[in-house]
Amino acid sequence: MISRLPLDQIRMDTPGVDHVLHFNNAGAALPPQVVLTTVVEHLEREATIGGYEAAGEASDRLEAVYDSLARLIGAEPHQMAVVENATRAWDMAVYGYPFVTGDRVLTSRAEYVSNVIALLQLQKRHGIEVVLIEDDEHGQIDLRHLETELARGAAMVALTHAPTNGGLINPAEAVGDLCKQYDAFYVLDACQSAGQVPLNVGRIGCDVLSGTGRKYLRGPRGTGFLYAGPRALERIEPPLLDLHAAAWTADTTYEIRPDARRFENWEGNYAGKLGLGAAVDYAIELGVEVTSERLCELAQNLRDSLTALVGVSVHDKGVARGGIVTFTVDGVDPVDVQARLLAQRINTTVSPAGHARLDLPHRGLPSLVRASLHYYNTDEEVSRFVSAVDRLRTS
Repeated sequence: MISRLPLDQIRMDTPGVDHVLHFNNAGAALPPQVVLTTVVEHLEREATIGGYEAAGEASDRLEAVYDSLARLIGAEPHQMAVVENATRAWDMAVYGYPFVTGDRVLTSRAEYVSNVIALLQLQKRHGIEVVLIEDDEHGQIDLRHLETELARGAAMVALTHAPTNGGLINPAEAVGDLCKQYDAFYVLDACQSAGQVPLNVGRIGCDVLSGTGRKYLRGPRGTGFLYAGPRALERIEPPLLDLHAAAWTADTTYEIRPDARRFENWEGNYAGKLGLGAAVDYAIELGVEVTSERLCELAQNLRDSLTALVGVSVHDKGVARGGIVTFTVDGVDPVDVQARLLAQRINTTVSPAGHARLDLPHRGLPSLVRASLHYYNTDEEVSRFVSAVDRLRTS
């Protein structure tokens, strides 16, 4: 780990910063040059010698991706799977869990839209009960309510660590302590937190963790990963199997592989996988503890600066807050805010209520502008952004 980030070098490593003010890192971050080079070079190799042959040639590097992912989150390589995105990783674990009628699954207002839709489908399919844990006075998952419901009995706790629609970082380790106390299976969606804040599955105590490459890890789109701990490997049969996930042992029998790669399938994006490995190695080299401190500081600076503007409201919740900053501008629809900033080559996005029905309508918010920062952003970019938002109110 280094004591200080070499920001000039990092920005030299990031071609995109010369073209846009990118505050859409919670959507897809700007990749460093090493990721771009890794992906392109493997695609060129596939075009030159063939796809299977290029994969064979890169077999050691492909295997090393599992080592890198394990280092990132404090796991073992055999507990890691590489899949196409965080949602599919989460789905492969949760859809494969052996639910029985009446099982209770506890979740929070921060839960990601795709996860909630999946839980509702599983409710129809298996007769499980989905129980909403309320927010506490800070806007994070209420640990007292969670313990009350765990004491009533729960098969699973499904928690989104950092929601897509705000700066909240939920107290994942405290939730893990309660899950251990009450023997509940713990699934953590780390899609927004992987690369944004330090993660250690041993300290968190989760059985499953899902993550993506494209956001705070700065990897390629179409890459994700799954951690499956001992209880997950013991209990979960993936809902989909193929010749990679299982072996055909006789005419009418098969055997599922023992490691987390049971959640993968045979065909994959090898260039993307190598790019994901390059992104993870880049994050590890800089030190997520160091980069997290910087991006959280930048985001808080942006929150404070936007709050100081007349007619601008910041809507982030939680005790711990990360790199996502959500806000509204009086009299300007969030979609218009996004479009008018984009015209100035400033990237943001909009979080609609339909993507956070357990949260935004509950707070009387139809939609929000989402600005998400990364460690390669600068104080000068924050100032430019705030000035641009300020002009929206008067133009």
